[in-house]
Amino acid sequence: MTHKRTALLCAATLLLSSAPALAGTAASATVATASMSHGHDCAASPTPTGGRAKAILDVIERDRRELKLRAVVGRVTQHGRDVWTGAVGPSMTGVPARPDMQFRVGSVGIAFMGTILLQLVDEKRVSLDDRISRWLPEIPHAKEITLRELADTTSGYHDYVTNPAFVNELEAHPFRHWTAKDVLAYAHLHDLLYKPGTNFSYSHGNFVLLGAALERITHTRLDRLLEQRIYRPLGLHATSNSYTPDIPTPVLHAFTSERGKYEESTFWNPSWTTAPGAVITQNICDLARAGAGIGSGRTISRKSYKTLLDPGTIGLGTPTKKCPPGVCLPQTEQVHYGVSVLVVNGWVVQNPSFSGYAAVMAYLPSEDLSIAVSVTYSPKTDQSVQNPGNNIAKDLSHLLVPNQPLV
Repeated sequence: MTHKRTALLCAATLLLSSAPALAGTAASATVATASMSHGHDCAASPTPTGGRAKAILDVIERDRRELKLRAVVGRVTQHGRDVWTGAVGPSMTGVPARPDMQFRVGSVGIAFMGTILLQLVDEKRVSLDDRISRWLPEIPHAKEITLRELADTTSGYHDYVTNPAFVNELEAHPFRHWTAKDVLAYAHLHDLLYKPGTNFSYSHGNFVLLGAALERITHTRLDRLLEQRIYRPLGLHATSNSYTPDIPTPVLHAFTSERGKYEESTFWNPSWTTAPGAVITQNICDLARAGAGIGSGRTISRKSYKTLLDPGTIGLGTPTKKCPPGVCLPQTEQVHYGVSVLVVNGWVVQNPSFSGYAAVMAYLPSEDLSIAVSVTYSPKTDQSVQNPGNNIAKDLSHLLVPNQPLV
């Protein structure tokens, strides 16, 4: 697989398969500092002189330098309180990155959809074992596949993002708008990799279909569902969907070499990434809040929270002739996919990486600790590394919880 193709893969799959990350621009370090965050603002912490905050900043500055990243924006909170928030490096030439800057967060929207599904289960409006034919009868194999199998990605559907024809079209036309019908045409929905529920393979198509199912179940547009059931309850005031490539200001600009030359990719069209209505942007403070809110199961019952962390995927992921290694990925107790989230050594994680943006939201329930990282790439970043945010989040976890790191 070329670096161009792997650059497009969902970072959740990459972490499960232990693959690394992409990256951003070398520039002199500029550390954003300001007053403490007030109200809905997202401001940098005071420049630390010691303690955990200084140690966190040291890790971020070191990793930015060693990974040759353009900018790193980060936030660490514990028990809902700021430990460190800040940014290092430039958004654009001469424009320092800041914590309040907005960036694309891809699969974080997938975690939101999975949580909404569990809310609907709590309300007894659906069962996870309901066949999707009840709402999506037009979809191939709908009578065989359940809502659970979409949300924990055990449906057997191919991943359109790994289809070479899709990758070629995407790279040739990065500003193209994609509909759900467009992307699913590349997913070979008629040809399952395995009997639904018997194996594990990540597929972006599962979440395009889950978004459509949620809309039909609730008779509510997906972006409004997210606002009503996720943004408001979790206090995500800087999170929004867009049906265009626009990003609310201020913007953290992205750059990538995935098409063979280093170029700005901030406004490449992200409509292909997941279900329409869940193509979202956030700032780093909302990413940390989202990690804590989703990772603690704040909006779902205890029973659903247990399902979020283990819907039955552990033990699946056996490679077969039709589903080779790297596609069917072994699911272990230490590292497995839950309901639209990763569970890694007890941490609840999402880690999007695409089109010059890479981020991680990671939450450790036992410590009520949230780590959020967003990075942009430089021309000198190692293109074989799939998400450098993973490296930084891992190093921060070693610093903060050495007995239970994110590995």
